[in-house]
Amino acid sequence: MKSILFLSGKGGTGKTSLAGAFAVLSKNKVLVDCDVDAANLHLLLDPRIEEEGEFQGSSEAVKDNSKCIKCGECRRVCRFHAIDEQFNIDPYLCEGCGACVYVCPTDAITLRPRVSGQWYTATSRLGPLASAELYPGEETSGKLVTLVKQKAHTLANEVQAERLVIDGSPGIGCPVIASATGASAVILVTEPSLSGLHDLERILSVVTHFRIPAYLVVNKFDLNEKMTEQVEAFAAEKGLKVIGRIPYDADVPRRMIEGKSVVEDEHSPAGVAMRKIYARFQEELR
Repeated sequence: MKSILFLSGKGGTGKTSLAGAFAVLSKNKVLVDCDVDAANLHLLLDPRIEEEGEFQGSSEAVKDNSKCIKCGECRRVCRFHAIDEQFNIDPYLCEGCGACVYVCPTDAITLRPRVSGQWYTATSRLGPLASAELYPGEETSGKLVTLVKQKAHTLANEVQAERLVIDGSPGIGCPVIASATGASAVILVTEPSLSGLHDLERILSVVTHFRIPAYLVVNKFDLNEKMTEQVEAFAAEKGLKVIGRIPYDADVPRRMIEGKSVVEDEHSPAGVAMRKIYARFQEELR
């Protein structure tokens, strides 16, 4: 089973639009949204949730007031200023490190699992979907991405899927690294700008570190064709194969508002380009 991952060095490059196009064109697949901080692949899918559950990715310190002798040891060792002068623990500041638990002489403090998000699997008009939502302020996105991928592999085994189409997170942080683990190939999506080139350089360094075959797509290339040539020259220098360009197309957001991929519109210039990119990528996989 092949895992096709879509990444970008920043948000808003068109990564999810291209992933959605592959979701339409791919056969016998499971769809995966690993952008747990802002999952939006489902907007194109009209999913119906089949299974869901809570994600406990972190812990928080909880105090038993009947055991507390107000010695102040917990406050002394807390580096996150989560314990006030009355020795109350602020759950929003607590990082769950456990230092206060270790030093408390009366065992008045314990660590309790904290619900950090929610995962779900669903059926959709384009196939099975695994996705999740990390709650605001939580910092365990990498763990949640790993859980989503586990759910996706379970779905794939159930339906005997041949491919995972994975919409990854933007940037280069923990969720991206968790998304990249075990991927068969990565399609990087960038824009023709200096910031786009800089972000491409960063994400390429991550993908190269994991030795994953990578391909490049330049979105909205016609907004700055000179910069597009510069981006492609960088790709050639790094041995990164360019598998296509996508023109600017106002139909892309219109179709997304309708809950559809632009490749479902045969008259869309962007949709035509994405179909060619899909065909080119299929040739690369052979």
